[in-house]
Amino acid sequence: MRHIGIDLHSNSFTACYLENGKQEIIKTFKLQGIEFENFLSDLHLDDEVAVEATGNSSFFRDKVLSLVKRVAIISPHQFNVIRSSIKKTDKNDARAIAFFLSKDMLPEARVKSSLHQQLLGIAQTRDQLVKTRVALLNKVYGMLNGHGLKIKKEQLTSIKGFEKAIAFEGLSTIEQATIKIIKSELFSLRENIKELEKLMVEHAKGISGYENLLSIKGIGPTSAAIFLANISDINNFDDTGKLASYFGITPTVYQSNDKCINGRITKRGSKLARRTLVQCTLIAKRYSPYFHEFYEKIKKQRGAGKAIIATARKLLNTIFYTLKNNWLFEDSSNFKINTCN
Repeated sequence: MRHIGIDLHSNSFTACYLENGKQEIIKTFKLQGIEFENFLSDLHLDDEVAVEATGNSSFFRDKVLSLVKRVAIISPHQFNVIRSSIKKTDKNDARAIAFFLSKDMLPEARVKSSLHQQLLGIAQTRDQLVKTRVALLNKVYGMLNGHGLKIKKEQLTSIKGFEKAIAFEGLSTIEQATIKIIKSELFSLRENIKELEKLMVEHAKGISGYENLLSIKGIGPTSAAIFLANISDINNFDDTGKLASYFGITPTVYQSNDKCINGRITKRGSKLARRTLVQCTLIAKRYSPYFHEFYEKIKKQRGAGKAIIATARKLLNTIFYTLKNNWLFEDSSNFKINTCN
């Protein structure tokens, strides 16, 4: 068996071959053309390959997967050996990956299917457009606020409210011209976001678990699509704690000798998924007596911030078991499952 560490770049990669009783071999290949074909043809069915998760690691994995025993995609946030290396070269990086692969000590990232990757790509594009829209709305709000016009930011999110706000006569010629351009961009962004949301929902409908998530009160079509894109295969998570850790809503733990301190949540993983979970929790606690009572109880003890995260953990537990057990709720507020499911 050979253990092959790959330091992957956009147009080339360096491979380190480790085999018991033999001297290590390090080679560099182009990612396209005859050199890549030569690399693939030299692989054995009992080889193990490891590569860091990058933009093109899925492409590399798909090409190699059927030719070797195992392909490990490394989670770069958990593998700091390369990042903190004093002498960081392609050869040393590939050598480190191959060595830790041979010891079975690599932290692996979860690999999503092509369907989930495409859905995640749509969701991330939508999120970028939403952030751009918010930034432009904040720009307009700042202009109006600079003239002493105090309005609620929510007013700018509707077409009618936006038109009413920018009708203010105290704006300078330059400000009026700027707002005119921003208005045009906002209209375009609004339409494009709607198109992306429509595309997300259509794509998500073909993925198992979509209807199950929709049956949970507080989770809408767009949110269900975002959860599916990030969770991918629920069987990759052994329990609710693993899923909560993946969403970054578990506390950091500092332990030394007999002292153990729980700190802030880790905030690892997808910000979009975590933000969507919190937004859904705010809606769910309005309709579910269980979530509402739990939120109010924690709020009295530890404050609103910790209460919403704790309640989000409860909602995430429901998502976990819904996908794991293929539940379809008839009334999720009262935890009534459709018996025909």
